Amino acid sequence: MKKGIEVFIDYYLIFVIYALIGWLYEVIWMWFVVPPYHFINRGVLFGPFLPIYGFGMLILYVLLNKFMSKEHPISNPIFRIISLITLTTFIYTTLVEYTTPKIYSVVEYLKDYGLGLIIANIVTIILISVIVKKTKSKEYKKLDTTIILVFLLIWIIATTIEYLSHFVMDKYFHIMLWDYTKDFLNVNKRINWDASRNFAIGGTFLLYIVQPVINRFITNSTEHKKLLITIIIGIPMLLDFIISVVIK
Repeated sequence: MKKGIEVFIDYYLIFVIYALIGWLYEVIWMWFVVPPYHFINRGVLFGPFLPIYGFGMLILYVLLNKFMSKEHPISNPIFRIISLITLTTFIYTTLVEYTTPKIYSVVEYLKDYGLGLIIANIVTIILISVIVKKTKSKEYKKLDTTIILVFLLIWIIATTIEYLSHFVMDKYFHIMLWDYTKDFLNVNKRINWDASRNFAIGGTFLLYIVQPVINRFITNSTEHKKLLITIIIGIPMLLDFIISVVIK
């Protein structure tokens, strides 16, 4: 069993890697997707790190690692219903977002499209449930819905983290790094449908595709090497935080 310091180093490396990935994502997004299309150093640090992504992905990894290792078959009605609601709501609401010129609040959305969303979910659940019960294929009944459930959990956790982060930065540091006032399905300008959906997609991709690579790197690296990397990265990041947040 690993010692406390070894576990800390492993988690710190995961945090740093995702803080860097998050910074790259934000910079590229602002540079090529969002006007005025130029380089913007996102975040409150001078260096190429966005701690919210590091903490966010570290939390997701710790909370969902064991959940991802289990199977949640479609034959189980609970897993099936939750998975179908997740997929149907994702597809339905995304279609609404890209087919209507009007910006909707959550209340407006439910008023205009809530009934259609409910009907779509009911139809999907009934249809797939009938197929599952009628089919004789054992392999089909064992279809694993874990990735869909993980997608939903990431959506919920990431959205919560984003909302709380915006609240803390706004209230205590008087910094507003993002403002979703004019965006589709925003809540108090702190979160919106588009960002939450992207975080869910990105988080799922990172946990299933990128995290195994990080795990192999951590497993194959000696404790001395990991400690050295932690010191080399940790000291400049700590100084950056002090200069950017505390002194500033």
